[in-house]
Amino acid sequence: MGFDLARRRLLSAVGAAGVAGALGLGASDAFAASGRPSSGSRGSSGSRGSSGSRRSAATIIHGGRVLTGLPYVPQQEAIAVGRDGKILAVGPASLVRRLAGRDTDFVDARGGTVMAGIIDAHAHCLEAGSRTLNPSLGNETFTVAALQAKLTEFLNASKDQEPDGWLVVEDWNPVGLPAGTETHHRVLDALPTRRPIALRGSDAHNTWVNQRALELAKITSSTPDPAGGRIVHDSAGAPSGLLKDTAQDIVEGVIPPPDRDELLAAEAKALRQAASSGITTYLDAATQTGGLGTYADLADSDRLLQRVIPALRLDLDLIRDPKAALAYVDEQRAQYAEVPGLCFGTAKVFLDGVIEHPAQSAALLEPYLDGHGKPTDNRGDLYVTSTEYGRLAAVLDRAGWQLHAHAIGDRAVRTALDGYEAAIRANGRRGNRHTIAHLQLVHPDDYRRFAPLGVVACMQLQWAMRDVWTVDALLPYIGPDSHRLMYPARSLERHGAALAGGSDWPVDPLDSFNQIRTAIDRDGDDGALYPEREGISRATSLRMHTAGSAHQLRVDRETGVLTPGRAADVIVLDRDVTRVPVKDITGTKVRLTLAGGRRIWDADQLGAPASATSFAARPASLASVHGRHAACGCQG
Repeated sequence: MGFDLARRRLLSAVGAAGVAGALGLGASDAFAASGRPSSGSRGSSGSRGSSGSRRSAATIIHGGRVLTGLPYVPQQEAIAVGRDGKILAVGPASLVRRLAGRDTDFVDARGGTVMAGIIDAHAHCLEAGSRTLNPSLGNETFTVAALQAKLTEFLNASKDQEPDGWLVVEDWNPVGLPAGTETHHRVLDALPTRRPIALRGSDAHNTWVNQRALELAKITSSTPDPAGGRIVHDSAGAPSGLLKDTAQDIVEGVIPPPDRDELLAAEAKALRQAASSGITTYLDAATQTGGLGTYADLADSDRLLQRVIPALRLDLDLIRDPKAALAYVDEQRAQYAEVPGLCFGTAKVFLDGVIEHPAQSAALLEPYLDGHGKPTDNRGDLYVTSTEYGRLAAVLDRAGWQLHAHAIGDRAVRTALDGYEAAIRANGRRGNRHTIAHLQLVHPDDYRRFAPLGVVACMQLQWAMRDVWTVDALLPYIGPDSHRLMYPARSLERHGAALAGGSDWPVDPLDSFNQIRTAIDRDGDDGALYPEREGISRATSLRMHTAGSAHQLRVDRETGVLTPGRAADVIVLDRDVTRVPVKDITGTKVRLTLAGGRRIWDADQLGAPASATSFAARPASLASVHGRHAACGCQG
């Protein structure tokens, strides 16, 4: 539901009760206006408040500043959650307390913010869980000798896997070796083992393997590059051991899968980690069939905590055959539509790769520089043409599916916009909120195209700071003029684009409020990244990570703001994020997370802090932590 419609619903309750009634707080007819009957309570024991003609609240949260998320409604004092998992009332504490029954649970917010749950519009939570089953390099920088020493530690800790067990290591930093270091299998071959080794890049676009792994995957000098990927070769023409994008799948196909029960336990823990960060809904930004089966298993064991919108990943064969792509997504939806918590309607496409040196697989309008200011002949990799994307968009759009495009470079962004424009020409406007994710570079001529096309800009603004990724690995290779255009959040907002926010976890560590803060001041340990040009307001940042993401995912009739009748997706914070200094938004702790009125995180419960331990250890400097990864809706 848009803000205007929400306002009309809110104001429809105005009567003798005045403004209090408009907020769902006064007479019983105010509650009837939000679609609930005036008596009885599904799932309750018949408990009622002081007025026996209305339902009592299951939970009342008071003692804080309730941020409704509606720009024209002032902050309130309390919120009541009904026994049906929906918001019963928001308003002055004295009125909300009238909804208390004999067994109503009262929560004291202790002066903190009460707000809508975070809606992560681009994440990979299942992958965050699976990564914990392997040792991690923590995105740190290493010399070659230090890297070999660290990997030897991992080998010594798993000697029982000799000589054939895979050593799979997570969070290798592709830009974390000294300048000029070749990521060649010889570095890994020098380790004291015969085991196959795979280092998975923290950006999810690069994997580095040893010779044994290449042999098991049957990758030779004559192995062709797969569509959408590249097998890097050395000066002699042999595979170097570095695999980019879909070339990684060749090796992944021969790595034995983990134990199923262990994997599910790790993925369930990841969802609890997301709950501890305030996430009540998220888009799984590259879902494949195996992931849907995992969600079904988690739901069966009551461990699927959040509302999940799977963005069904399309490979290049499907992208180039739109009818087959439509048949595929329809089939997946039909098979898994009954899984509680899953909401279908989005397909995912990778248009390009990543922009940082040495990968440079993001598609640019102008060629990369050689590091000394001279243009090269490399404009990156565009995996799908504008014509192909337009055909796909037209077919899926007509069937009610929306597309979520990974686009880092400005050429990929333009390709996505061209495709969505083609869909509108073919079908008219059908209300599908097609999306472009990441948007590291957008040509200024394209800022104005988003709003008229109804395209959502899904941005990961925790990346928008000065660090090794945005300076050392980028500035010399795109030049200062393009560098100043990075992550153009304010420019897109100024041109009317709808903004949504995502974490891309585990490519980045999960820290919802650091993400919200960075969008505002774009500041990190190594300095700020053009906040005077592209920093957004506190209100905009909070909105893009709640109502903005709900709009992108087409769940805005159900969640994203706190108004009567919407799902009680509510979080309680340890501070007032609307008033503390911007820098202090980072460090915000989530005390309580409700999803549909159900407690999925409670920091006061015994053992909760241990459950909330971050999955990816944050290095001492944020400069070594940021990765780049490769969308999004639900009919509501």
